[in-house]
Amino acid sequence: MTGAVVLDGDEVALLGPAHSGGQAEIFHVRDRPDLVVKIYRERIEGRDARRLARIVAMTPPSRQGGIANRSPELAWPSALVYTPNGAMIGYAMRYFGHPDHFPLAALIYRRARLRYFKHSVASGALVRAGRNLASVLAVMHRGGIVVGDLSDRNVVVDLKGFVTLLDCDSVSFTDPATGEFFPSTLYTPDYSAPERFRGQQATKATDAFALAILLYLLLTAGNHPFAGVPVDNGSTEVSIDQNIIGGRSYVVRGDRMIVPKWMPDPETVLAPRLLEMFRAAFGPGLRDPAARPRADEWLTCLDHALENLRPCPLRPHHAHDVHLPACPWCAQTEATGDDPFD
Repeated sequence: MTGAVVLDGDEVALLGPAHSGGQAEIFHVRDRPDLVVKIYRERIEGRDARRLARIVAMTPPSRQGGIANRSPELAWPSALVYTPNGAMIGYAMRYFGHPDHFPLAALIYRRARLRYFKHSVASGALVRAGRNLASVLAVMHRGGIVVGDLSDRNVVVDLKGFVTLLDCDSVSFTDPATGEFFPSTLYTPDYSAPERFRGQQATKATDAFALAILLYLLLTAGNHPFAGVPVDNGSTEVSIDQNIIGGRSYVVRGDRMIVPKWMPDPETVLAPRLLEMFRAAFGPGLRDPAARPRADEWLTCLDHALENLRPCPLRPHHAHDVHLPACPWCAQTEATGDDPFD
């Protein structure tokens, strides 16, 4: 897509694309650095056109619950975009990108942290980002909206740990004006609850499962709770989604899984209440969606975790829960020769 499009009744020129995905491309708007435009590859018509029009017309979910008087952010569609001859082709939204925002993976994974931040990232920043992610999801759920495809691909974070949810056009919701239900059909296997693989619809409970995985990745500096190989499996090639479907998590039953030696024992890096919630999500929660902690429960728990972070006296970028007698990240650094935060 190149040339001019119609936005809010005016023709504007597109620059880019800045990002290209399977379903759409993202373009900057000339003379509007605060905006980007998402242009779909396929024709928008019928139910898809109604979905997009209703999302733009809806008031975004309540933006209460942020920290430091700043509310959680949503890259909510703000205006429909048309061709000059009147065909709907996409929408505009506020720009959340460089240099102020980074992919959530920039905090989760060490190699990405080095690429984006160029310096050490304090372990407490990952807890704070997790708290803010739980806040955003709690806001969405209170507004009756299910994200559906929550993963590190559609969340960005700024240098203060505030997070923004992208791809709000794919959420699941019921139109309050007409009662029409619009499901979320997309999902990312490494973050998906078992029922999603069976073709079931996205729910608040499937969002809660994805949130638990993202929080575990953040709080353990990039370790997936369903990584590893079952001890009774002769193959070394077992994917994360296979472990999710099979109900195998080393966080719940470490004796049944073989994981790399550099992966920290969750009992050594997590506060007891956090570990209890993770085990509920990845144990009973695999078969019983009601057993998964909700976003607002994670929010309360992570608020408490932030209040109980103790700075490490040896390495200022390390922090740990007050119940631990010593810094687990220092122990991890000494055992592996690699500091996950520096």
